Amino acid sequence: MDLSDFRKEYSTKGLHREDLDADPIQLFQRWFQQATELSIPEPNAMTLSTLAPDGFPSQRTVLLKAFDQKGFTFFTNYQSRKAQHIQANPKVCLLLPWVTLERQIIIQGTAEKISTAESLKYFMTRPRESQIGAWVSNQSEVITSKKILLQKFEEIKSKFQDGEIPLPSFWGGYRVVPHTIEFWQGGPSRIHDRFLFTRMTDGSWQIDRLAP
Repeated sequence: MDLSDFRKEYSTKGLHREDLDADPIQLFQRWFQQATELSIPEPNAMTLSTLAPDGFPSQRTVLLKAFDQKGFTFFTNYQSRKAQHIQANPKVCLLLPWVTLERQIIIQGTAEKISTAESLKYFMTRPRESQIGAWVSNQSEVITSKKILLQKFEEIKSKFQDGEIPLPSFWGGYRVVPHTIEFWQGGPSRIHDRFLFTRMTDGSWQIDRLAP
């Protein structure tokens, strides 16, 4: 199938240095707020890239659940494939693609586990059935049928039917502490705007414009 004619001319006003903040987290917040106000579907969906011990990269979509000056947080099973990769090599990359806004944000950084208290605080906000779901799946393991998962779901549901569902010891959050954050804005004639924020040793950020 030939996709050579699949193209779109970007037509936004572009991104200029005067549009930036000295702090990329502030700019991220501004862009995220705009994506939310414009009803972009799941604006917190992001691609997480990790590197397996055999050298092959791996990607999957996770949901951003918090961000602040410390970093960007998502939650998962600590026994999953992604968690195994992070344990072996905590250097990861996040990509938030807001295609309809002709924007994307690329974050490179180091993933670290958040505290149990932080994980519990978020876990208690999840719908009850999502809490049960965290107990059910040995994420990334081979299973013979979906029926096994459904049976285990009912077992866990029955086990905790009379009280709060506890936080699984194998489930929690990771915070990606950013080393670089790139803001990409589509432009006409493929002259896109790209600004790279690099964290310096003193905590400040160096800003460079990149060729598209």
